[in-house]
Amino acid sequence: MRIADALTAARAMGVARLDAQWLLEHLLGRPRSWLLAHDDTELTTAQAADLQAGLARRAAGEPLAYVVGEREFRGLTLQVTPAVLVPRPETELLVDWALEHLPPGAALDVVDLGTGSGAIALALQHERPQARVLASDASAEALAIAQGNAKRLGLAVAFVQGDWWAPLPGRRYALAVSNPPYVAGDDPHLAALTHEPRIALTPEGDGLTAIRRIVAGAPAHLLPGAWLLLEHGHDQADAVQQLLRDAGFEAVQTRNDLAGLPRCTGARLPGEKWCHSAAPHTDGYRGLPHTGGCTPRHAGA
Repeated sequence: MRIADALTAARAMGVARLDAQWLLEHLLGRPRSWLLAHDDTELTTAQAADLQAGLARRAAGEPLAYVVGEREFRGLTLQVTPAVLVPRPETELLVDWALEHLPPGAALDVVDLGTGSGAIALALQHERPQARVLASDASAEALAIAQGNAKRLGLAVAFVQGDWWAPLPGRRYALAVSNPPYVAGDDPHLAALTHEPRIALTPEGDGLTAIRRIVAGAPAHLLPGAWLLLEHGHDQADAVQQLLRDAGFEAVQTRNDLAGLPRCTGARLPGEKWCHSAAPHTDGYRGLPHTGGCTPRHAGA
């Protein structure tokens, strides 16, 4: 079978040309430009069999990321399996917002609740190497995937197993982020997502159960002035804003994704302003809230 024949077969199976090319790129270790220039190349019997198996999985609706075993997120190649959600482009909005609260060089403590593949935590650690990022997940399988991704990428994210704040007693953070399950249990879109772990998609009910738990537990686990940033459904922004206000948060706001849909909502816990300077403090308060002017507290000021 030639590459050109393989693409024709993929079309007959209902698999998009780009998906078939991605499968071939992964199978042959060649870029798409090479495939286009060498479409008369013959596949080996083993390659043709592997491709046929992959095309059959894709034709059955399995996400392409599961078929090839990886997905790119903010320039990082992450391993993904059916134990974790496939990272979505919309989640990059949450990372962008979090980075605004993590000045370069600041050694602040950050937690990613329900990390899944580790996409958010690893992106934050990669782009803010001085931050101390911890990621949690209730699923041992998901944590194994995230830890494997961290090891391959050489990123020093810490991991802990447990449900939301439960494994973090007594700990407080300068920033908390989460992309929790938020799809309502009766949402018709779930029918098309059967290959992904349902528990990572929906908490059942109205879809807000996980967010309610995260917001309720946040004040006991955030430092004064810390931010909590949450991804949610396009029709949940008002409800999430109200949950944050009821929990005593301030500066509540929502940001839209590239499609113009409200996708992330965040707020700040009341308290002293943060010192974000990476410079050492003579009183040891680097990265911690404190009263008074900051500059006199810096060594050598």
